[in-house]
Amino acid sequence: MRQLIIIGSGPAGYTAAIYAARANLKPLVIASSVEVGGELMNTTEVENFPGFPEGIQGPELMTKMEEQARKFGAEILYQDVTELDLAGPVKRVQLGSGAVEEAAAVIFATGSAYRKIGLPKEEHLSGRGVSWCATCDGFFFRERTIAVVGGGDSAMEEATFLTRFATKVYVIHRRDELRASKIMQERAMANEKIEFVWNSEVVDILGDEAVSGVVLKDTVDGSTRELDLQGVFVAIGNDPRTKLVHGQLDLTPEGTIWVDGRSSRTSVPGVFAAGDVIDPTYRQAVTAAASGTIAALDAEHFLAALDEAGAPEPNADQIEGLPVV
Repeated sequence: MRQLIIIGSGPAGYTAAIYAARANLKPLVIASSVEVGGELMNTTEVENFPGFPEGIQGPELMTKMEEQARKFGAEILYQDVTELDLAGPVKRVQLGSGAVEEAAAVIFATGSAYRKIGLPKEEHLSGRGVSWCATCDGFFFRERTIAVVGGGDSAMEEATFLTRFATKVYVIHRRDELRASKIMQERAMANEKIEFVWNSEVVDILGDEAVSGVVLKDTVDGSTRELDLQGVFVAIGNDPRTKLVHGQLDLTPEGTIWVDGRSSRTSVPGVFAAGDVIDPTYRQAVTAAASGTIAALDAEHFLAALDEAGAPEPNADQIEGLPVV
């Protein structure tokens, strides 16, 4: 049985792995078979991560984090987790291969996924005019005409923030009224750089190598028209990746994993959570990394307390019928 398993390989997961490995916990990082590195693998230049004054490509940053975790002794496994059993002193993690890994502690750092419109060119033009994070990419749209898709608080916040850089910001919303709070609506509507496009949905994104515009469909009469612009920010929400822990860990009203105050401790002893999966507000690489640090330190203290208490070894009934690796 291992001391610690870390599920997730974004900034939170890899930072937790670095700290845990340096503490000689010999962590196993289950990094996924497809989404290794998290959302930053889909990001081009990252300019706001400390220590890189010239900026760094998202995939390069995640590769460096992985290399650093390996340097200190973390083991990286490129498989998917299909099922978790977090009850009791032995945490069981079932893999896509059918094997089961066991540990005394688990850090859950699976991040969140931006909701997407679902258009073919949305992925193709990611990083070339299509973005899901104004804080991350707004700087690249100086003196450009751009659009924000959405009608909630996040969309209003993104649109207002983007006016620092863009010449004009369209807010495209499928209805004739916003879901955002009144104060956020008033702030956006008072900004002379923001123009609202009501009763419209984006049905196509134009451009081959970079965004050149969008095709809008009127949700009332069904007519379509093109709107010229150089950037599209999709702000229709994001979903924390918590499916594996539903029914096992307490969640917040926002759908993120509940943790105790500023700690990473979840509702189940020995299970810790970090990164976007506990953060409905900031969702930045640097805040996720800091959260991973907290989780590793909390796990280290938990495991040290187990050693001091003389934690019992798992008995035969606990592992019966499971193909333990």
